Parts: sequence; C-alpha cells; structure tokens
Amino acid sequence: MADDRLVPQAGDELRPPLQESAATEDSAATRPILLVAAVALIDADGRVLLAERPAGKHLAGFWEFPGGKVQPGETPEAALIRELAEELGINTSESCLAPFTFASHAYPEFHLLMPLYVCRKWSGIVVAQEGQRLAWVRPQRLGEYEMPPADKPLVAMLRDLL
Repeated sequence: MADDRLVPQAGDELRPPLQESAATEDSAATRPILLVAAVALIDADGRVLLAERPAGKHLAGFWEFPGGKVQPGETPEAALIRELAEELGINTSESCLAPFTFASHAYPEFHLLMPLYVCRKWSGIVVAQEGQRLAWVRPQRLGEYEMPPADKPLVAMLRDLL
C-alpha cells in the first residue's frame, strides 16, 4: 500500500499544491483590499436599521448595514461616526460603538474587509440624508431583505446576539 503514504518518502516526486489554487491566490493578490466599517444600529425595540444602496452604486437596490469606506489615516470608529452624521444625521461616540464581528469577502474588483459594530446609543433622529430608503427590521426578518454577499453571514450572528 505504498500509495497510501501521507509523508513523502525518498524518491517521491514532490508537486506543488493544485495549480488552480495558485491561480486563485494570484488573482486575489492583485485585488485591492477595501476597508469598510459598518454598524448595526439597534433601537429600543430591538430592531436593526438597514439602508438600501442607491441607484448608480455597486450592488444598487441591496439592503445593508449603514457605514462606509475608511479613509486613509482614519480609524473604523472615526469613519462610522463621520458616516452616521453624513448619511443619517445622528451623532454617536467611539465608546458607543462595540466591535461585534467582521466580514471578509472577495468581489471581482476588490476584497472587502468589513468590521461590524453594534450601537445602541446615539443622539438625534435617524433621517436619510442622501435620499436612501431606510428600514427598521426585527432580527428574525433580516433574512427577508436582499443583502450583498458580504453582509449575509452577519445576519445569523446578529440574530443570535439579539
């Protein structure tokens, strides 16, 4: 049963792992990493805020957690504080943003790395500042909203939390 060996023996031909995986790694290495911070805003009734991606943007019409790109030199928390003010007209502080989980997803044009925070405390009234549709959604109904591939795995984790 010489073919059942797990450890190479003298004289064995050593081959690199599957060629396909090397090609996949090469193409993944050429994709830029995009750092986007997102937040699950949770209201007093335990509902989560989703925002619809506007027409003309990548994945338009999909529902997502609010947030946005982290700018050079900016922390994910600072990016969320800025984005929440710009997009929703609310203010929060870094101490109100609890790191929860993250998504890592390969899109054809880039690789998304997205930390997801939970926030239960903010000041102001949530109002769409950029014309996007908003929905306060009960955790058990989050799966009814069409979401980008990177966001989908986060839904089950949020349901478990809430």
